[in-house]
Amino acid sequence: MKELVEKVNELAAAFNKDASAQIENGNKAAGTRARKASLDIEKLMKEFRKASLEASKK
Repeated sequence: MKELVEKVNELAAAFNKDASAQIENGNKAAGTRARKASLDIEKLMKEFRKASLEASKK
Protein backbone atom coordinates (compact mmCIF):
# COMPACT_ATOMS: atom_id res chain seq x y z
CA MET A 1 0.00 0.00 0.00
CA LYS A 2 2.94 2.29 0.69
CA GLU A 3 4.05 1.87 -2.94
CA LEU A 4 0.60 2.93 -4.15
CA VAL A 5 0.76 6.10 -2.09
CA GLU A 6 4.21 6.91 -3.49
CA LYS A 7 2.98 6.38 -7.06
CA VAL A 8 -0.05 8.59 -6.43
CA ASN A 9 2.20 11.33 -5.03
CA GLU A 10 4.50 11.13 -8.06
CA LEU A 11 1.59 11.30 -10.48
CA ALA A 12 -0.02 14.14 -8.53
CA ALA A 13 3.21 16.13 -8.77
CA ALA A 14 3.38 15.50 -12.52
CA PHE A 15 -0.28 16.47 -12.86
CA ASN A 16 0.26 19.73 -10.96
CA LYS A 17 3.27 20.63 -13.08
CA ASP A 18 1.50 19.92 -16.38
CA ALA A 19 -1.79 21.51 -15.36
CA SER A 20 0.04 24.66 -14.30
CA ALA A 21 1.92 24.77 -17.60
CA GLN A 22 -1.38 24.54 -19.47
CA ILE A 23 -3.09 27.21 -17.39
CA GLU A 24 -0.21 29.67 -17.23
CA ASN A 25 1.36 29.21 -20.67
CA GLY A 26 -1.44 27.71 -22.74
CA ASN A 27 0.70 24.64 -23.39
CA LYS A 28 -1.64 22.16 -25.12
CA ALA A 29 0.73 19.20 -24.81
CA ALA A 30 0.95 19.77 -21.06
CA GLY A 31 -2.84 19.66 -20.92
CA THR A 32 -2.81 16.28 -22.62
CA ARG A 33 -0.23 14.99 -20.15
CA ALA A 34 -2.26 16.35 -17.23
CA ARG A 35 -5.41 14.59 -18.44
CA LYS A 36 -3.51 11.31 -18.82
CA ALA A 37 -2.05 11.70 -15.33
CA SER A 38 -5.53 12.32 -13.91
CA LEU A 39 -6.75 9.03 -15.40
CA ASP A 40 -3.73 7.19 -14.00
CA ILE A 41 -4.34 8.75 -10.58
CA GLU A 42 -7.96 7.62 -10.72
CA LYS A 43 -6.91 4.01 -11.41
CA LEU A 44 -4.39 4.05 -8.58
CA MET A 45 -6.92 5.54 -6.18
CA LYS A 46 -9.28 2.64 -6.92
CA GLU A 47 -6.44 0.19 -6.21
CA PHE A 48 -5.66 2.06 -3.00
CA ARG A 49 -9.29 1.85 -1.92
CA LYS A 50 -9.29 -1.93 -2.42
CA ALA A 51 -6.00 -2.33 -0.56
CA SER A 52 -7.19 -0.09 2.24
CA LEU A 53 -10.38 -2.08 2.69
CA GLU A 54 -8.39 -5.31 2.80
CA ALA A 55 -6.03 -3.88 5.40
CA SER A 56 -8.90 -2.70 7.57
CA LYS A 57 -10.42 -6.19 7.60
CA LYS A 58 -7.30 -7.68 9.15
